[in-house]
Amino acid sequence: MKKLIKKILREDQRERYLDKIVHVMKNDYPLFHNLNLYGFYDQLSEEELNYVLSGIFGQKEPVKIKGTVVNDKNGNLIYSEDSYGNWGELEYNENGKLIYYVDSKDYWWKIEYDENGNEIYRENSNGWWEKSEYDKNGNEIYHETSLGEIVDNR
Repeated sequence: MKKLIKKILREDQRERYLDKIVHVMKNDYPLFHNLNLYGFYDQLSEEELNYVLSGIFGQKEPVKIKGTVVNDKNGNLIYSEDSYGNWGELEYNENGKLIYYVDSKDYWWKIEYDENGNEIYRENSNGWWEKSEYDKNGNEIYHETSLGEIVDNR
């Protein structure tokens, strides 16, 4: 019984340690570079690194790591980083559709969808946007851009 209690305590302490790494690294990009710089990378097992990255990206399921690329449980790219410190992060909605992208150059874009999965709005950090409307059959009936272009087939 004593050994079991010690094991539970060690596991609890390790989980709290990993949660602290998640908290520290949450917005500290480039992630792999900084995990290595701070000495965390060498200290973590593959399972622990997966726990940390899953926590950083808010994933309930374990992520898949290959080099400096991270995919969610569905295989969707959620983070990548190169050796120059450039990185990109992507988010998906509950249907697996891409909804947000941001990178190390402060460039971003976001996408919104209607209940049928049609893309209805897109904008980026340069101020460009476009919006669309669809009929009940999924046909685009209206399209407008920030450049003033309008196609109206309503």
